[in-house]
Amino acid sequence: MTSQTTTPSSGQAGAQPGTQAGAKAGAKDRVLIFDTTLRDGEQCPGATMTLDEKLAVAELLDAMGVDIIEAGFPIASNGDFEAVAEIARRSKRAVIAGLARAIPADIARAGEAVRQAPRGRIHTFVSTSPIHLAHQMRKTEDEVVEIILRTVAQARDLVDDVEWSAMDATRTPIDYLCRCVEAAIRSGATTINLPDTVGYATPNEYRAMFEAVRGRVPNADRAVFSVHCHNDLGLAIANSLAGVDGGARQVECTVNGIGERAGNAALEEIVMAIRTRGDVMPYETGIETTMLTRASKLVSHATNFPVQYNKAIVGRNAFAHESGIHQDGMLKHTETYEIMTPASVGVSKTSLVMGKHSGRAAFRSKLDELGLHLTDNQFQDVFERFKALADRKKHVYDEDIEALVDENLATAHDRIRLVSLSVIAGTRGPQRATMKIDMDGRTFTEEADGNGPVDAVFNCIKALVPHEAQLELYQVHAVTEGTDAQAEVSVRLKAGERSMTARGADPDTLVASAKAYLSALNKLSAAAVRLHAQHAAAE
Repeated sequence: MTSQTTTPSSGQAGAQPGTQAGAKAGAKDRVLIFDTTLRDGEQCPGATMTLDEKLAVAELLDAMGVDIIEAGFPIASNGDFEAVAEIARRSKRAVIAGLARAIPADIARAGEAVRQAPRGRIHTFVSTSPIHLAHQMRKTEDEVVEIILRTVAQARDLVDDVEWSAMDATRTPIDYLCRCVEAAIRSGATTINLPDTVGYATPNEYRAMFEAVRGRVPNADRAVFSVHCHNDLGLAIANSLAGVDGGARQVECTVNGIGERAGNAALEEIVMAIRTRGDVMPYETGIETTMLTRASKLVSHATNFPVQYNKAIVGRNAFAHESGIHQDGMLKHTETYEIMTPASVGVSKTSLVMGKHSGRAAFRSKLDELGLHLTDNQFQDVFERFKALADRKKHVYDEDIEALVDENLATAHDRIRLVSLSVIAGTRGPQRATMKIDMDGRTFTEEADGNGPVDAVFNCIKALVPHEAQLELYQVHAVTEGTDAQAEVSVRLKAGERSMTARGADPDTLVASAKAYLSALNKLSAAAVRLHAQHAAAE
């Protein structure tokens, strides 16, 4: 089948995605990047973000050239609605999408949330596979088609840009899938998403599905087709690219591949695969690839999900070479073992080292170089933390500064903050911790023993802030190399059915541990307050 050109080149970024573009002969097809980090990514257990964190992520995604940002699920909560609405108000280039089930109230709420976006989209979905219809929807095939006709038409009355998704498309009989797609386009859908919801498909199957649907549905040329792949079998990237080969021109993905279960297709991997292998994939995206590493780090800290060291494109070891054979090849010619340059994804080979004598101007210049843009108050707070760190460390590296900024963003609205900590440790126990915290403007001090210094610190916190949360994860790694490196600690706490993960960074591992534990408690407390407010509003 011939490829379908579905969007303008980067020079026509103001055009509406989904329109046909008059591409020159031989020009590469534009593939739209639909980022769902703030919706599907946030559904990953423990990955909940604050409003400020969501706004920061959305701003970076918009700046780096993401075509569509799925900002949330407006009907899910007042907080989700407010986040989508605020992102819609602030958007500059990207289409802002709100997710909605095929339910009139969902669609109305999504339409209201994206109303102030320069370009808003309602993304509505319904199950189509036999197993979903029988056990989840409990509807017949005819009933689901009627639902599609009604709800897509409702969405199109609210916005010009409507995306419809066939949930569990890859396990749906092709005849019925074609019938549903035809109904959705007839009712006004401008984008058709055929997701591999449970990560079941193989690349050949996924490509063939798109070829079949686009070939058999009579009005298929009136819509952009989209891929959305989960990574349950480790095939999300391969399936996404196979779907593009089958005619899809929108890829739904998340930064770092976060998402339900094993996650989604990773945005950075999709973008760099297309860019690096243009010889076999004649497509292009509008993504500024030098911002990929920064986006990865921002999302990692906002969600408190660390990026594995060997993660493609953005992992710490992605451009590291330890083998003697590899090092020899790199010294002779970098292309012997690197298929892309570190600079192409925003990784600097060298870090400008800053120290205690660096002033505000140099520090602000360094933040600009790293793509970190702060308000005046945020800048002052981070600068003070930087000077305090510089007094304790011989050198402050780029990674140290990024950790300071990310911690500032994550803890900006915390009720409970660490003021001071001292720990007595050694071969003779028990170990003892003395801690002072600030809680809602008041200071409290406590001492506690423990089976080791970390246990003593956490027991001290439990005495200061009584709670029933259980520690599910405690993890430590160094931000940079060297004996004076900052320690970055990840802590996950579970209270009832809710889990929250948080991080803390400090040259002292015990201080970083206390910060991370307190941050996780703050998140659990904030979530409980939101839940109570929602119940009160419902009553």
